[in-house]
Amino acid sequence: MKIVVLNHQEVAELLPMVDCMTVMAEALTALARGQVHQPLRMVVRPPDATGLMALMPAHMSGERAAYGLKAVCVFPQNAAMGKDAHQGSVMLFSAETGELLALMNASAITAIRTAAVSGVATQLLAREEAGDLAIIGSGVQARSHLAAMAEVRPIKRVRVASRTFKNAQRFAAEMSANYPFPIQAVESVESAVRDADLIVTATTAPQPILQRDWIPLGAHLNVVGSSIPTTREIDTATMAASSLFVDRRESTLNEAGDYLFAAKEGAIGPEQIKAEIGELLIGQAQGRTADDEITLFKSLGLAVEDLASAEYVYRHAKERQVGTWVEF
Repeated sequence: MKIVVLNHQEVAELLPMVDCMTVMAEALTALARGQVHQPLRMVVRPPDATGLMALMPAHMSGERAAYGLKAVCVFPQNAAMGKDAHQGSVMLFSAETGELLALMNASAITAIRTAAVSGVATQLLAREEAGDLAIIGSGVQARSHLAAMAEVRPIKRVRVASRTFKNAQRFAAEMSANYPFPIQAVESVESAVRDADLIVTATTAPQPILQRDWIPLGAHLNVVGSSIPTTREIDTATMAASSLFVDRRESTLNEAGDYLFAAKEGAIGPEQIKAEIGELLIGQAQGRTADDEITLFKSLGLAVEDLASAEYVYRHAKERQVGTWVEF
């Protein structure tokens, strides 16, 4: 039997952002309908090691039935070397025989599908006219989220803040060539988010970088940087003031530092979670209810998102004979 090995560029070519948003909506719908079996991710965090490894398995039933496993190492310091913090692979297995079908670059899948899910959330939760975008961070996820936000809302301007002003300037210069709207580097997070009605946080910060006083009423936030219980980007006051939407409740209650720190401080509880994105997609729950409501999507990244992306990429690689096909 042959399997296909797909590198970063091949995955990116086979998984355009617009297509991935459709795939993510389908995956989150399947999750909401009980068609996905997905245990919590297993994290290997040696006490003296530099990074960590996460194992994310899932099974999806139905027409696109398959097994998937993402094995990814997270090394936050990679950004300083110009590398993605996420390194690893996504494996796709047959639901009928269990045979390995594909091995794909996990950095590419993670970058695209994470932003695509934020795109789906933004379509459902942001005000229709929202177009003043603030991006906090200047790495891989900042780039992919800029692409996703430009697909779902009429972006008028972008302000970007990063760990250093130089990084923000580099991002603005690189991205300005690709988009018709102005992209401006600013020196502080506060300068970026003042008056913004769309906010993306995509950093490796261990402590809050946003303060409630900076965030305008009616804004929508996509909070994607932290996916572990020990770090957070958002302060407690912002979590308490926002209508919280998540990719999955169980994951949020066990893995989301942004939620867990605020809960430990007694500011919020499970009732703060209004709905999963999949529940909005199938009409089980309501999203934004007022123009001045602050909506916050806490993204953790789910194994089913990797699985659905891999299944889509595999089908199209097979149709187009893209990738390296090897006997296994």
